[in-house]
Amino acid sequence: MLYTKGLLSAAAGITEQSASGKAIGVDELHKVMNSSASDEQKTSFFIQYLLSQREWLLDFAKTLLIAVIVFVIGRKIVKFALKITKKTMERKDVEISVQKFVMSLATFAYNIFLIIIIASVLGIGASSIVAIIGSAGLAVGLALQGGLANIAGGIMLLIFKPFQVGDYIIIAQQNDCEGTVYKIEICYTTLISIDNKHIVIPNGTLSSSIITNVTARDLRKLEIKVGISYDADIKKAKAILEDILHNDEDTRDDEGMVVFVDELGESAVIMGLRVWVATEKYWPARWRLNELIKEAFDANGIEIPYNQLQIHVKKETGK
Repeated sequence: MLYTKGLLSAAAGITEQSASGKAIGVDELHKVMNSSASDEQKTSFFIQYLLSQREWLLDFAKTLLIAVIVFVIGRKIVKFALKITKKTMERKDVEISVQKFVMSLATFAYNIFLIIIIASVLGIGASSIVAIIGSAGLAVGLALQGGLANIAGGIMLLIFKPFQVGDYIIIAQQNDCEGTVYKIEICYTTLISIDNKHIVIPNGTLSSSIITNVTARDLRKLEIKVGISYDADIKKAKAILEDILHNDEDTRDDEGMVVFVDELGESAVIMGLRVWVATEKYWPARWRLNELIKEAFDANGIEIPYNQLQIHVKKETGK
C-alpha cells in the first residue's frame, strides 16, 4: 500500500517528470492498475501516463497519418493500373477468360505490393512480410498443384490458341477423344461429341497432349478408297470416278483432283480418289460421294467384291 501511494505521489508530479524527459514505465503502470488504489487514482495515473508518452504518441499518429495517406493514394494508383491493364488486354483482343484471370492476379499482386509499402511506413520489416507471403504461397501451391497445372495449361491454350470455340479437335492421348469445342475456361475445356455428349477435359492434360485441329483450315482433303473386281475395266472405273468428282457441287476443281489405283488387294483392285472440299462440307460430301460411286458402278456393271475365300478341291486318282 505504501508502494502504491508512492507511485501515486510520483504520478502527481508527472508534469515535472515529463518536462525533465523522464516518462512513466509500463511496469509502473501495470503495478498501479493492479493495485488496490481507487478508480479515480488509477484513471488519473493512466492519463498522466499517456501525457508522459505524448512524444511517442505524436510520432505514432504522424506515422499512422502517413500510412493512411499512402493507402488512399496507393488505392487510386492500383485502380489506375488495373484500368490500364484491362484496356491493354482488350486492345490486344485477349480471351475473356484470360482477361478475368489476369485481372484477378494483377489485383492481388498490386494490393500485396501496397501492403508491403504501408508496412514499411509503419516500421514493419518488408522482408518479414515477403517471407510470410512466400511461405503461404508455397503451402497453397503444394496443396493445389494439380489445379495450378490446369490453370497454367488454360492460360497457355488461351494465349497460343491451338484451337478456338467451334473447332473440331481430336486428342490422341485420350483414346482419340474428339468433339466440337464448346467452352474454354481457365481450368477445363468442354467438348461436345457427335452424339451430343459433354466431354470435360482438364487443361493440364490438353496442354501436354497431341491435338489434331480438324477445322483449322478452310479446305480439307477428302480421300475415298473402293475395291473393284479384277475382271472389271480399270480405265472405265477411273473415268466414272473422275466424272463423279467433276460434277459434284462441293468438290474443288481448282485445288486438284486425282483418281488412282491404290493397291492390288487379295480380292479386289483398290481404286482411290483425292479431292479438296470445304471443311464444313467434308462429311456431307463424303457420304454423298460414297453413295454416287456405288450407284454408278452398279449402273455400269462394275462389281464391288467382298472378301471371299475360294477353295479348290483336287481329286487324286488312286494308284
